Amino acid sequence: MRILCDTHTHTIFSRHAYSTVEECVRTAAERGLELYGATDHFSAMLFPERPGGPDLRDYQYFLNFRDWPRLWYGVQVMRGCEADIVDLEGRLFGHDVPVTTGIAGDLRAVPTTLLAHVLEQCDYVVASIHGQDFLRTASSDQVTSMYLRAMEEPKVLTLGHVDRTEAPFDVDAVVEAARDTHHLIEVNEASLARPAAAQRLRHVVERCAAIGCPVVVNTDTHIAYGIGRFDRAIALLDELGFPEELVANRTAETFHEALAAAGLDV
Repeated sequence: MRILCDTHTHTIFSRHAYSTVEECVRTAAERGLELYGATDHFSAMLFPERPGGPDLRDYQYFLNFRDWPRLWYGVQVMRGCEADIVDLEGRLFGHDVPVTTGIAGDLRAVPTTLLAHVLEQCDYVVASIHGQDFLRTASSDQVTSMYLRAMEEPKVLTLGHVDRTEAPFDVDAVVEAARDTHHLIEVNEASLARPAAAQRLRHVVERCAAIGCPVVVNTDTHIAYGIGRFDRAIALLDELGFPEELVANRTAETFHEALAAAGLDV
């Protein structure tokens, strides 16, 4: 199996990543990829807490995507983010942060939220969990409902690395809902380097195959060197005999088909 798109990656704007956007795109071209997606963290993990909460100016790198070429070094370039799921209601980071001014301090004619302002600029969103304190006492039903509600955010295309969620949830219910609502479950290359996550991911992939839910294979790399390196993920899919037609990002064309099915065609 060959996969020609990497749609969950990080640049220096994620702060704990190491490569520029251009370095990442150039590497994607060198690796023969057709499509590259930058999805830097949209999360509280990036900046220290401050009085009044998160500030739009800390996340302004999401607001100038229009400067990015759509075709760069022969690679289609997508503009996204990886947004944290922050509570059991499935809400995303920034949903409760009011934005009343622009980055230059001018009053906005129409106030909005940090989440809405950032997502307006994105082609698609990877919704995932990092800080898990809010899950410590959650029931399986609550975690399942959280994922279902996260998929209701219109820009969310992918549920990212669900295998790293330590709290149990109903995998079949989430996978069935993703299939029925044209969302993608991620097969995350980085997760396969973590034994516990890798075991959970194997189960998720098996259920996606059985239920007929499309997946997206991503590196989640935080350095250009890792772009397009799907060795462990492809080995897992091959071992399980995963249907190739269910891999949404095997080509740029199939990824755009997945975007269109989700109402996000660019």
